[in-house]
Amino acid sequence: MHCKEYLRHTAEIALLIDHIEVERLVTEVYKTAGRIFVAGLGGSFANAIHFAGDLRKLCHLDAHVPNLSEFTARANDEGLATVFTGWIHDIGPKDCLFILSVGGGTDEVSTGITAAVKYAKERGARVLGIVGPDGGTTAKLSDCCIKIPAPRESVTPHSEAFQAVIWHCLVSHPLLQRTKTKW
Repeated sequence: MHCKEYLRHTAEIALLIDHIEVERLVTEVYKTAGRIFVAGLGGSFANAIHFAGDLRKLCHLDAHVPNLSEFTARANDEGLATVFTGWIHDIGPKDCLFILSVGGGTDEVSTGITAAVKYAKERGARVLGIVGPDGGTTAKLSDCCIKIPAPRESVTPHSEAFQAVIWHCLVSHPLLQRTKTKW
């Protein structure tokens, strides 16, 4: 029974996530003095849009996500490997790159994520992330990264679902939240 197993795995994952690391992630967001660039691909791109909006609306933080028109123009004209580095061209030490990604970027898959993480680090920006169990470049090079312990058979749906769980934890945290939610 798929649904029963999926929900059982969801409960197990929730209990395995290190709440101390999530608190550390909150602190890292809190101490960002500049902009927060939120990046992801696929479903994680959709999550990035929602997360950046919540950071702006609920936490009054200067959060940004790629404009879809610019993003697709960069992908078309320059290729996927540089879609984010062009967008964060002026990222600096006061800024933060926050990655949402199932794989975290590698040299073979999600190369745009890998390039952005490396570029942000070169420019002195902090890198934060919420990624799947392997973590990729984001987990290796970030200042703080939550790796979702999703089972192989459901790594994408559980990783993307828990991105939302964790970012909602962040934007509702008393250290960050400035505006209460309506509902």
